[in-house]
Amino acid sequence: MPSVAHILVTLAVLGVLRFSGAPWSWSLAAGVVGVYLGMRHWRYLYVVARTIKRDLTGLYVLLRVKRDIRHHLRRGGTIPSVFRQTAARHPDKPALVCEATGQSWSFAQLDGLSNAVAHWALEQGWAPGHVVALYMESRPLLVALWLGLAKVGVEAALINYNLRRRALLHCMEASGSRGFVFGAELADAVAEVSGSLSDSILRFCSGDLSVDRLASLSAQPLDPLLSTASRLTPPSTHNKGFNDKLFYIYTSGTTGLPKAAIIVHSRYYRIAAFGHYGYRMRHDDVLYNCLPLYHSAGNIMGVGQCLIYGMTVVVKKKFSASQFWDDCVKYNCTVVQYIGEICRYLLSQPVRPSETRHRVRLAVGNGLRPSVWEAFTERFRVAEIGEFYGATECNCSVANLDGKVGACGFSSRILPSVYPVRLVRVEEESMELVRDETGLCVLCEPGQPGLLVGRINQQDPLRRFDGYASQEATSKKIAHDIFRKGDSVYLSGDVLVMDELGYMYFRDRSGDTFRWRGENVSTTEVEETLSTLLEQTDVAVYGVPVPGVEGKAGMAAIAEGAGRFDCDTFLREVQQALPPYAQPIFLRISPQVDTTGTFKIRKTRLRREGFDPHCSPDRIYFLNRRAGRYEALDEDLYQAIVEGRIPL
Repeated sequence: MPSVAHILVTLAVLGVLRFSGAPWSWSLAAGVVGVYLGMRHWRYLYVVARTIKRDLTGLYVLLRVKRDIRHHLRRGGTIPSVFRQTAARHPDKPALVCEATGQSWSFAQLDGLSNAVAHWALEQGWAPGHVVALYMESRPLLVALWLGLAKVGVEAALINYNLRRRALLHCMEASGSRGFVFGAELADAVAEVSGSLSDSILRFCSGDLSVDRLASLSAQPLDPLLSTASRLTPPSTHNKGFNDKLFYIYTSGTTGLPKAAIIVHSRYYRIAAFGHYGYRMRHDDVLYNCLPLYHSAGNIMGVGQCLIYGMTVVVKKKFSASQFWDDCVKYNCTVVQYIGEICRYLLSQPVRPSETRHRVRLAVGNGLRPSVWEAFTERFRVAEIGEFYGATECNCSVANLDGKVGACGFSSRILPSVYPVRLVRVEEESMELVRDETGLCVLCEPGQPGLLVGRINQQDPLRRFDGYASQEATSKKIAHDIFRKGDSVYLSGDVLVMDELGYMYFRDRSGDTFRWRGENVSTTEVEETLSTLLEQTDVAVYGVPVPGVEGKAGMAAIAEGAGRFDCDTFLREVQQALPPYAQPIFLRISPQVDTTGTFKIRKTRLRREGFDPHCSPDRIYFLNRRAGRYEALDEDLYQAIVEGRIPL
């Protein structure tokens, strides 16, 4: 590979040519000649020619975000102070639109209500660093609440409104909340844990509840308190800066109880900024946000476009596949968000006129399956997909900036050190890092799947890792001595693969890949294949242990939906689409597959229950290869498999 100095000279030449007005063809030719003369390496020359425009675009976005963050760091900025400037630029423009009620809140109104929240918080005696839990369905008020709390340095804990009992109590305890604000629609869930909450936690309810019901929950009505609170800018009661805590967002808890991830002001800004600049959003765009506001995609990538860049955001209480395009037409949306399986759900809907009458040009999100990508853009006539990868707390986000189908992002092959995100080799099943004789990790070559990691630098807002409320949970996500002795990286827990041009593709979540018949089975790939065969049905694939058998046998949990599942037809299609080692040995047919609020499939319970018919009311089938069919798994057949009397 060429030296950094040589590459910098080449890029400088490119920059001069572009600045002077030379067309891209001239600039590219000059860069190609420069690299070739310095390297005489044809393959590298090919990579440069194919990726130089993409990499320069990425470099521009990176430098612009860095410049903006440094500006706010120097000025001691916070998200509330950035929003104050946004609101001052266009006070009467719609900021948030509540789809459920049709109510539109201007920037001035949102600013005023968040000021009222700030004054109310001060009246409760809450001080900078205190935490208040917010537990309600998505609505503009949720934004006003955490924003108003942040104006006086109080941190919100955004709790998933699907959580109940033990998980709900855990979230309250993990954040050390002193206050609890909940929506009236969740009163029953609150009643289940009310007796277990500390008496010192002040409780408030937004929405209509009777006096007796409020008293039984030891809660006060919030709405009257906010309606009488001052709308003036609250007094400055804290000295928080851009790298201090803003709020907590909880992980989805697909493999255990949720963890409270710390979101600092600069992280909020950075996520929103990368999306805005990377996908060329405009201040006059209207964004349709059907994602939950307790999640980073909905509350940061989505609402952040409103608070920081002045876009109008339509807040949908819950995703509805049947209403999605009708809403986009109604509110003149130009940008939509997706996550997980939303695009697949939309494709499974019957054709309707609104799906091509909208003005949507961009869909931004993550988790779009390659098999769905082109079908989505063609059917719904969406010009651009803004796919990215990035967990709420990670420091190694990547983004697909040029629409490469199937890719979730890229890493520059020309200047890889500019953005130090890497794939390192791990043991397939244990996910243990593979180290060389010096004790350092082994980098993956193109085509080799590996764990995505990001080098930690706490002095750089783009590279810092703020972790979780639990120090133990934070420590588990950090590894040392990766690229050189003494360094630290964030462990994403996800396996990706990079091609020769640096495009990255999601492969598997940590622990999902399993080994069967001497082969590694990618659950993501099998799920995608089965879901396509079943016309975009929900499918969860996982490995289950069988006594006396090496490896894990593949099992697929399939949502039956309205139709009757046909095992014979399914097997014929599976045998044509998948190699023998990847074909599911067991099937579990359910009315629906359990997912999180962001449409990630929960597999922990499925793995634990395995193929034991006693553990589930669902129908379970076994692939009897000798008979050439799936057979219903009853007690006798189960015992025969467990005792090794029937070969797999």
